[in-house]
Amino acid sequence: MIVTILLLLIAITIHEVGHGYVAHRLGDDTAKRHGRLTLNPLRHIDPFWTVLLPVMLFMATKGSFIFAMAKPVPVDFSQLRNPRRDMVWVALAGPLTNILLATALAFLFQITNNNVYVLYGVYMNLGLALFNLVPIPPLDGSRVLAGMLPARWVLPYLRLERFGFLLVVLFYMSGLLMQWVVSGMNFFCYLLQIPTLT
Repeated sequence: MIVTILLLLIAITIHEVGHGYVAHRLGDDTAKRHGRLTLNPLRHIDPFWTVLLPVMLFMATKGSFIFAMAKPVPVDFSQLRNPRRDMVWVALAGPLTNILLATALAFLFQITNNNVYVLYGVYMNLGLALFNLVPIPPLDGSRVLAGMLPARWVLPYLRLERFGFLLVVLFYMSGLLMQWVVSGMNFFCYLLQIPTLT
């Protein structure tokens, strides 16, 4: 559990920094002004979402399911050069950062005699990336979809955020969430030539 939490902290930290860095490059320096463009995980920890919730889920599911969130990096979308288009890039930055780290760790796994902890790191980053691409507000996938929807649909869609956690739980209980995440992870594992989950 300790290794899992440490790997998760690394994954969510680079995920949030990815969002903040791309937002900064596209015109919004809010994350930088709040000191969030740092790899220090302490600046990204939320007591409930980052610590308490994943521990409870790990214990309740005997390690079969863990979910955590960092304190979201503040982004002022109105400050972006092209808010509607750039919102998509900012949203994609977190998952893409995790996929890039997973790719680097997969290479490390292959040259370190198949170190199981490195493999856990690959799985953790792929899982976090794919989970966040689910289009349920406030997950990153919802920002990507919002950037592609007709303008009149965007606000009603994003108002679903107040029910976001409940929708995620329902999606998980239906089995569709794990089907999406595991299938996506296995696809990337195949591409990276590392062991799949099934």
